[in-house]
Amino acid sequence: MPLTHTECNNFKGKEKLYRKSDGGGLYIQVMPIGSKYWRLKYRHLGKEKHLALGIFPDVSLLKARKRRDEARELIADGIDPSQDKKQKKQEAILNAANTFEAVALEWHEKKSHTWQPKTAQKILNTLERNAFPDLGKRPIAEIEPPELLATLRKIEERGAHYLAGRVKQYCGQIFRYGVATGKNPRDPSRDLTGALTPNKTTHYTTIDIKEVPPFLKALERNEARLFPQTRRGIYLLMLTFVRTSELIHATWDEIDLDKAIWEIPAERMKMGKPHIVPLSRQVLELFKEQKAETERLYTPYVFPNQVRPQTPMSNNTILMGLKRLGYRGKMTGHGFRALAMTTLMENLDYSHDIVDTQLAHAKGDNTRRAYDRTIYLPQRTAMMQRYADYIDTLAGHGEVIKAKFGGV
Repeated sequence: MPLTHTECNNFKGKEKLYRKSDGGGLYIQVMPIGSKYWRLKYRHLGKEKHLALGIFPDVSLLKARKRRDEARELIADGIDPSQDKKQKKQEAILNAANTFEAVALEWHEKKSHTWQPKTAQKILNTLERNAFPDLGKRPIAEIEPPELLATLRKIEERGAHYLAGRVKQYCGQIFRYGVATGKNPRDPSRDLTGALTPNKTTHYTTIDIKEVPPFLKALERNEARLFPQTRRGIYLLMLTFVRTSELIHATWDEIDLDKAIWEIPAERMKMGKPHIVPLSRQVLELFKEQKAETERLYTPYVFPNQVRPQTPMSNNTILMGLKRLGYRGKMTGHGFRALAMTTLMENLDYSHDIVDTQLAHAKGDNTRRAYDRTIYLPQRTAMMQRYADYIDTLAGHGEVIKAKFGGV
């Protein structure tokens, strides 16, 4: 006879455990202390087995019957329900350990040695703020495209379309790392192609080569009353076209005025590779002026902070200087790189490879560029001098600029 809930509730412990059958192999096992366990007796591959289905009353009679029926369906399909239960338990434990955040941190640790420390921290911060709150505790194997898309859409709703694309890119790398290490079956970010709002590409603002003469006149007249080193910094950005951060963090031990070479170490370069900047006569003149002015400060920096000389000049100094010169929205520190590239290739007929190498772009054959810092160095040295002379000609100075930045 099938059991009733009341009967199950009234079963009491005896000196020895005993069992009461409900049918179909399902029985309740009553322990001497009175606790009651649901069990299923079945046969698999000729062997008798018993499967635990839960504890009464946490698992009711109806729920125990449902679990019995589910187990018997597996048996009918040739599957051992005990092994199936163990496998699912192992998967649950594995999923709990392989959360998106855990896999992301493992991926980050494996990749971080290939990044600059600032880049590694920036990527981690991006994930912590934009991905981990929604996805961090989720088993990575269970995350499907709609769930990932919902997370990215939250970023888009803030108007941060570029950031949404970046987060998608990072997540894709994490999922693919998970696939490679057996933590998840696939990369759901691949199914989101075209699902995000495209980010409008913005280019760094720069003046045209035809606008260089009035720009240099404004710099030399100095009606904006910029500090001499700010004006030198702006001119050096134009003539060396390094990144602003590479200039303002430059130290004197990187610059050899006798050999006319500036060697920027790998840790200060965006691409993490050492870089050489050949110095034209004009640039040497500007560096010598700067050295004469800052020697009394006993600072390692070429462009020290005016208040705290043992620290470099502020990141905003160059940009604010350009604004005070009247070029707000017309020119940026990075714009000098775009100006140089266009001028060297279109006006002075230099090849893309030589210009790209001097700009320290990560393009071209990785094997060839991994990494010879002296590649095209003779050509680059001649190019830097010719470019400085060309800028001088535009400014009306003739061959060599006579720097006039000795005072405000």
